[in-house]
Amino acid sequence: MSEEINKRKYKATIGLEIHAELKTETKMFSSAKNNPDEVRPNANVHPIDLAHPGTLPTINKKAVEHVIRVGTALGGEIANFTEFDRKNYFYPDIPKGYQISQYAFPIVSGGSLNGIDITRIHLEEDTGLSKHDRGDFSLVDFNRAGVPLMELVTEPVIHSAKDAVEFAKQFQILLRYLGAGDANMEKGEMRIEANISISDTDKFGTKVEVKNLNSFRVVEKAIQYEIERMTELMESGRGDEIVQETRGWDENVGRTFSQRKKETSDDYRYFPEPDLPKMNLHEVFDLEKIKTDLPELPWERKERLIRDFGIAEMAADIFVVNEEFSKFFDKVVEGKNSEKDFIKTAANYITSDLVALMKDGASFPDVDNFKKLIEMILKNEISSRGAKDILAVMVVEGGDPEKIADEKGLKQQSDAGALEAIVDQIISENSAVFEEFKAGKDASLQFLIGQGMKISKGSANPQMLRELFLSKIK
Repeated sequence: MSEEINKRKYKATIGLEIHAELKTETKMFSSAKNNPDEVRPNANVHPIDLAHPGTLPTINKKAVEHVIRVGTALGGEIANFTEFDRKNYFYPDIPKGYQISQYAFPIVSGGSLNGIDITRIHLEEDTGLSKHDRGDFSLVDFNRAGVPLMELVTEPVIHSAKDAVEFAKQFQILLRYLGAGDANMEKGEMRIEANISISDTDKFGTKVEVKNLNSFRVVEKAIQYEIERMTELMESGRGDEIVQETRGWDENVGRTFSQRKKETSDDYRYFPEPDLPKMNLHEVFDLEKIKTDLPELPWERKERLIRDFGIAEMAADIFVVNEEFSKFFDKVVEGKNSEKDFIKTAANYITSDLVALMKDGASFPDVDNFKKLIEMILKNEISSRGAKDILAVMVVEGGDPEKIADEKGLKQQSDAGALEAIVDQIISENSAVFEEFKAGKDASLQFLIGQGMKISKGSANPQMLRELFLSKIK
């Protein structure tokens, strides 16, 4: 069933739970190294992570600070009193038989991102990683066990798979801007769970949770699949088959599948963690300084680029999302704040031509040489076509753009005598088109100018060609 039909008859309601591993030197409650790039199984493990008798956890202050900074950036309320709780359940990858998490007193309450209200952000420890690729038995890698894990929960105010994905993308960008986490989904550093229901009334329908969605593409596909599955059940009179449960996503067949009936908080038997102290965050952290020290946030950067320099929204989005292109752009325009034409031209060439060239495995050009290329464009020393050809050489071979232009004959010709000879040649070879131009057909003039650029191998000044053609009909 199409999304359009779903929207017309049933209203989907979606809430997200996003888990993100935090960037710290050590784990949440032990001195074991927090290294997401470790490939050796069980290399970074401490007796505390494995719940050995007599071991006591200690709180990683940096992880708490990360959550406070994220909450502050999102406009949330930072709790004064907070504590950790034991969330009791058994899986082979949780050696304690419980997970240290937060329940009644999260660090952050409220806030919003991309127009979506946030319920809470709390801190917990990650689990180990079960591996089921050994045939008839499984193994557990405890490198991830105990890694600081932040969980963000949204209000149930999202109504489409597309909006859910956009929220998650914006949250990933924020984590990277703040240095709180890399949030690489392919490494499991950010995992998304979606709570989905549909209803044709103002009341919420029965909620289903789809867990462990590990890419933005999968998040969108899984949510849309669930909306369509529920819609078909409702329309066929089998709405009672929609039950509160946890479902997984099978990428091979492109559908969700039932895993277990949904637990409630009572099933986890939460109670305060007795081995960790309560925290009064307003006494431990300088919240005003944290707020003042926040970097320029992604949405602030986008707004500034568009407002101050007239950069197109699509280009601004690239500079917000892509850290490498953003850093290159900042180096290119450093000290050029008053030169809006330079900044806008540089942004255009970076986000169109350079982005396309980099897809082929090329390297960033030297910053100073790229600046020189932009200056040559602004001085009309090279045409747009010539600039593209020079840049293509710069990202593969490097080099000074002026020398490349000289070697390849790409300097823009502005000599009226030389260009007039080209114009006369074009008129002679395209007399019918020239007559159409004389009769007022603008498209014919563009064709004639294009011929001039072709004959000159992109070196002719197109404005001068235009003026010369116009002079021929006076």
